[in-house]
Amino acid sequence: MSQQNSVLYDVPGPRQRRITLISSVVAAVLVLVGVYYLIYRPLDEKGQFTSELWGPLVDPGNENFSLVWDRIGIGLKNTLIAAVLAIISSLVVGTLIAVLRIQLRSLTRRRFTGLATPVSYLLRGLSVLLSAVTRFCVEVFRGLPVVITIFFVARGFPEFGITFDTLWYLVIGLTIYNSVVIAEILRSGMEGLPGGQAEAAAAIGLSPFQTTRMILLPQAFRIMLPALISQLVVVLKDTSLGFIISYEETLNIGKQIIGALDNPIQVYAVIAVLFIAVNYSLSKLAQYVQRRLSRGRRTAGTPAQNPPPAALMSQAESSGQGV
Repeated sequence: MSQQNSVLYDVPGPRQRRITLISSVVAAVLVLVGVYYLIYRPLDEKGQFTSELWGPLVDPGNENFSLVWDRIGIGLKNTLIAAVLAIISSLVVGTLIAVLRIQLRSLTRRRFTGLATPVSYLLRGLSVLLSAVTRFCVEVFRGLPVVITIFFVARGFPEFGITFDTLWYLVIGLTIYNSVVIAEILRSGMEGLPGGQAEAAAAIGLSPFQTTRMILLPQAFRIMLPALISQLVVVLKDTSLGFIISYEETLNIGKQIIGALDNPIQVYAVIAVLFIAVNYSLSKLAQYVQRRLSRGRRTAGTPAQNPPPAALMSQAESSGQGV
C-alpha cells in the first residue's frame, strides 16, 4: 500500500468500485423518480408551473417583471447592507469580549504580589466579579432567541428616548446575539492552544495582553475559521428576521410580492436561490482566505538557508586573494 493511503482505509478493488458505481446510479435514479412523483407531479396538477405564476419572475416580457425585480433588488441590497454591518460589528465586539474574558481569567489566577494585602484581595475580588458578570451576560444573550433580541432592541430603545432607523435596530440585535457566540468560539480556540505557548511568552517578558494579542488570538482565528464562517452565514440568514420590525429585507419584500401576485412557491424559490448563491459565495471566500493563511503559515515556517561556516568563508577569502 502506498504512503498516501491511510492505514485505516483500504483502496477498493475493481469489484468494489463497480458496486459503488452501480449503487450510486441506482440511488440517483430513485431520487429522480421520487422528485418526479412526490414533488413535480403534485405541483403540476395544481398549476404551479404555469407562465401566469412564473412569468413575473422569469419572463422579461411580463408586465410585472421589471417591477418585481426592482423590489427584489431593493430587498437584496437591504439584506446585504444589514448583513455586512452585523458581520463587522459582531466580529469586532466578539473579539473584544473574547480577549476580555481571557484577560479576566488570567487576573483571577494572579496573586498581585508586591501590593498591600487589602489591595491585593480587592483586585482579586474585582477580577472574579467582573469575570462572573461577563460570563453571565454571555450566557444570557447566547441563550436568548435572536428574534427576541431584535424585538427587545426595537421596542426597548425608544422607551429610553433612543431612536434609530430600522436598519440599526436589526444590526444591533444581530450583533448582540452573534458577538457573544463569536466570542465563545474565539475564547475556546485560544484556551485550546497548548499551554506552553503562553508560558514561553511570559518567559520572554510579554504581558498577558501582549500574549493574547500577538500569539493566542491570531492562531485562534486561523484554527476556528470554519466555525467563524458558519456563524457569519447564520448572520446573513438571520437578517430575514427583520420582518418583525418591518425592515424591508429580501424576505419581507417577497411577502409583499406574494400579497400582490399570489405566487408564494415561485417567489420563495427565487429568494432561496438568491440566498444559496450569496451563502455559497461567502463559503468560497472563506475557503480562499483559509488557503491563503495556510500558505502564509507554511512559507513562514520554511527554514532559512544556513549561512556558510566561518572556516569555509576563510578558505574562500584566502583562495580569492591567491588568485
